[in-house]
Amino acid sequence: MVGAYARPVENHSVPHSTPRTAAFFDLDKTVIAKSSTLTFSKSFYQGGLINRRAVLRTAYAQFVFLAGGADHDQMERMREYLSSLCRGWDVAQVREIVAETLHDLIDPIIYDEAASLIEEHHAAGRDVVIVSTSGAEVVEPIGELLGADRVVATRMVVGEDGRFTGEVEYYAYGPTKAEAVRELAASEGYDLRRCYAYSDSVTDVPMLETVGRPCAVNPDRALRREAVARGWPVRTFSRPVPLKQRLPSLSMPSRPVLAAVAAVGAAAATATLVWYANRRNTGKKHRVLMPAFVAKRKDLGAGVPIAPHE
Repeated sequence: MVGAYARPVENHSVPHSTPRTAAFFDLDKTVIAKSSTLTFSKSFYQGGLINRRAVLRTAYAQFVFLAGGADHDQMERMREYLSSLCRGWDVAQVREIVAETLHDLIDPIIYDEAASLIEEHHAAGRDVVIVSTSGAEVVEPIGELLGADRVVATRMVVGEDGRFTGEVEYYAYGPTKAEAVRELAASEGYDLRRCYAYSDSVTDVPMLETVGRPCAVNPDRALRREAVARGWPVRTFSRPVPLKQRLPSLSMPSRPVLAAVAAVGAAAATATLVWYANRRNTGKKHRVLMPAFVAKRKDLGAGVPIAPHE
């Protein structure tokens, strides 16, 4: 599974000592301030992938996302809806849309605190791994943009005609995330007792408890209760800052390169958007997940101290 789903991205690797360590990051509301899936809705509409009604519901869906999290049943319904919605979409078109709009949509909503934290982990010699329920076509380009070493993300099946079949090949959610972390640790030689993990959702408790140094970031109510009960540190990230303001000299990947890695997950992204919208009359709360890199340490708040090279 690691070979198929824990994809390396095109960034340099820092030499590691043995045993190696890593920091595992959820994405949405942990590293970026919005849902990556909802953020691309206007671009998908302009590309003809979703209709105006879905776009008009985006503002409400974003509010719901920021207000709380989705439980297991809601996430399963999302997966089912995703399967039916993306069936027949042209993968090349999805890749192009994501590549063309990635910088404008994602760069401005990266948390400054998360970027600093990820840079610290890299400076300490740790790999940075994004583990997200969002689609690989969205997560992989973002991982490359921000300097992550690997990503684990949801993947959809693509047929011989280059279109989505509507089937989910791999769903990076809940216990599956924890399994991916353990398998990647076995493959890469990570000492999980000395590894870190960050998330905002109670659905990521299995991943958080897999490592020796878990941390709740902008936690939903259920995760906050769990963190308090387990004595896990809680951090609040609240300052979105464009990467180019932090590192003016940062060399961004070219659009052709981004297009090459952006695809199926964009379908997962749009599916989640419409799923959220369709759930608005249920009275329940929703949520989904995405990560980052760069800059200097600054007001990270209370939490587990970052150890030097381990």
